[in-house]
Amino acid sequence: QVQLVESGGGLVQPGGSLRLSCAASESVFSAFIMGWYRQAPGKERELVASIAAGGTTIYADSVKGRSTISKDNSKNMVLLQVTSLSPNDTAVYYCNAKPPTPFGPSSGYWHSSYGYWGQGIQVTVSS
Repeated sequence: QVQLVESGGGLVQPGGSLRLSCAASESVFSAFIMGWYRQAPGKERELVASIAAGGTTIYADSVKGRSTISKDNSKNMVLLQVTSLSPNDTAVYYCNAKPPTPFGPSSGYWHSSYGYWGQGIQVTVSS
């Protein structure tokens, strides 16, 4: 059974930073495309960042340049750091795991809702 458990959310002040962690089952962590998505109130779920087994990463334009996705192989964890937060970053953040694909990051697969999901964690950016 695949498990994805997010941690690290909460209330953050504007201009601050967040660090989210996703503890993943060993069965998916090493080979799958691991990603973070978010869903703001009244909006569709969107990709924030993803990282493939080989290290290829993609980022949403909204967080590019101020976010980093990485993997801690010793702990089977996927980490997301985002800086310079604004209220626009307020959302429920979800961890996702997709089976590997031969198609590159420009394919729709990387941005799709396919795969396994964590339960989500709230991040609120507010003063």
